[in-house]
Amino acid sequence: MGLTLTEKILAKAAGTDRVEPGEIINARVDAVIGHDISTAAFRELVKMKVTKVFDRNKVFFTVDHFAPSPSLDAAAQLKDLYAFIDQYEIKNWFELGRGGICHAIFPEQGLITPSTVVLGADSHTCTYGALGTFATGMGVTDIASAMALGEVWLKVPASMKIEFDGVVGDMITGKDLILHVIGNIGVDGALYQAMEFCGSAIRGLPIDDRFTICNMAIEAGAKNGIIAVDHVTTDYLLNRAKESYQSLASDDTAQYDRNFRWDASAITPLVAQPDSPANVAPAADLQKIRVNQVVIGSCTNGRITDMRAAARILKGQKVARGVRLLIFPATQEIYLQAMREGLIETFVEAGAVISPPICGPCLGAHMGLLAAGEVAISTTNRNFVGRMGHRDSRVYLSSPFTAAASAVAGYIVSPREVC
Repeated sequence: MGLTLTEKILAKAAGTDRVEPGEIINARVDAVIGHDISTAAFRELVKMKVTKVFDRNKVFFTVDHFAPSPSLDAAAQLKDLYAFIDQYEIKNWFELGRGGICHAIFPEQGLITPSTVVLGADSHTCTYGALGTFATGMGVTDIASAMALGEVWLKVPASMKIEFDGVVGDMITGKDLILHVIGNIGVDGALYQAMEFCGSAIRGLPIDDRFTICNMAIEAGAKNGIIAVDHVTTDYLLNRAKESYQSLASDDTAQYDRNFRWDASAITPLVAQPDSPANVAPAADLQKIRVNQVVIGSCTNGRITDMRAAARILKGQKVARGVRLLIFPATQEIYLQAMREGLIETFVEAGAVISPPICGPCLGAHMGLLAAGEVAISTTNRNFVGRMGHRDSRVYLSSPFTAAASAVAGYIVSPREVC
C-alpha cells in the first residue's frame, strides 16, 4: 500500500520509510513561524530556561496582528517582541514596514519550500500546504518546544482526497472552491485530517488561489491542507526559494479516508453567511443584504491577484454611499506591485481606504471594527459571532470579486451582476 503526500513528508521528517494514520511520531521541524501575538512563545522559552533556539535561521517572525500598535498593551507586547528577537538572534525578522502578514511574507521571501514540516503559532499556518508542505498551527507551548528542540511530537493525520475537475469559470476563485468544500462537509468535516486538493481544476489555478484554498483547510477542522508540487509551484519558487527542495507526491496506491469529487465549472460565486464558514449560499441567491463595511485583504485574500480582481470590479466605479471599503495588501511588496500597476489609484478613486499590510479587523484587532448591528462582507476566513467587533454585528465571507461588487452595489451581490 502506498503513501499519501502528507504521510510521505511526515515519514521523511520522522526518519522512517512509512507512517500510518493515528501513529504518534517525533518529527524533525524545518521551520517555525510566528508574529506579534506569538511573543508568548518566547516567554515560554524563558520559563524553560532555554537560551537559544534550535536554528536561528529557521525561526521566522513578523509583525501583523496588532500593528501599528492600537493600544498601550499592544505597544508593550511589541516592545517585548523586539527584545526577544535580539535576545534569541532571530535572523528572519520582518518588522513593521519591511514585511507583512505572516502567511504571505514567508512564502514570498522564499523561506517555505516543499516537502518540509512547518509549525506556526497561528491556526492558518496550513496556508503553506499550497507549496507541497506539511504546515500546521499549534499552541505557544508546543511552538516554544519546537523552537528549542527543532522537533515535534504529533499524531499522523488520515488523508482525504478532494478533487476538482473541469474548468473554473470567470470570476470564480480558490475562495469559491474552498467555500464549496466547507459548505458541503462542514466545519468539522475534516477533523484532524489532511485535506489533499487535486484535479485538473486545481492544477489550473494560480499559486495565490492555492494559498487561499489551503489557508481555509482549518475552517473544516483539518490538521493541514496540501497540494502537490507542479509547474505552477516551481515557477513561483524559481529565483525565490532560499534552499533546494525535494518534490514528493502521493502514490497511486495511497489510501484515503474519504474521497470527494466536484465539477469546478458548476461552481458559482459563493458567500458564507453568519456565523459559520459552512453556512454557504450562492451570492446571487441572497436578497439584497445591505452592508456597512467591505474588507478585501488578509492572509486569505490579500495577494496581488486578489488586488487585481478587486480593481477589475472597481475600475471606473464608486463605492456605494454609506459603505466603508477597506483594502489590506498582504505584504509591502504586494502593496508596491499594486501601486506600479495602478491598482491603488483605482481603489482610491473608487472611494476605498488603503491600509498597511496587516491583519486589521480580521480577528477583531483594529483598523475597522464593526459596531452593533453592522454588516460586513469580507475576504477573510472566519465569520464567527463577534469576530470583527461587536457580538451583534454580522460577517459574510466571499472572494475579492464578490466583495468588491458588493461595495459598489451597497448590498451583497454576485460580481456577474455588476460586470
